[in-house]
Amino acid sequence: MMRRAILIGGLAAATVLPGCVKRTLSISSDPPGALVYLNDREVGRTPVEVDFLYHGRYDVRLQLDEYEPLLTSGKASAPLWDTVPLDFVAEIIPADLNNRIHWHYVLAPAETDRAALIDRAGALRGQLRRETDAPASGG
Repeated sequence: MMRRAILIGGLAAATVLPGCVKRTLSISSDPPGALVYLNDREVGRTPVEVDFLYHGRYDVRLQLDEYEPLLTSGKASAPLWDTVPLDFVAEIIPADLNNRIHWHYVLAPAETDRAALIDRAGALRGQLRRETDAPASGG
């Protein structure tokens, strides 16, 4: 009888006092302030923290003026306590468990060849003039 009461009490406590598993990606860059996209979804500027549900590979894109855009991927690996079947136990024990993953990226300065930039601007200006000078076709 006592054993049954302890079992029922334990199950009741497990449902009333569930634990909390928090999974967080922390992304930083050098220099800071880069716009971050995870799987083509904007999540903020570095340094940024993003909660996530699923482990695996994420497409990462960082953009910052005067720096080359960075396109890469990052892997969010699960700790032992967050793998099957231990993840079930981790979700119900009355404790807070944190899985924090940190990715740091270094951005390369954009190469600005002044002569090439002027040539591109001239070509675009010429193209724009040709398009605006072309007679409109009547209908």
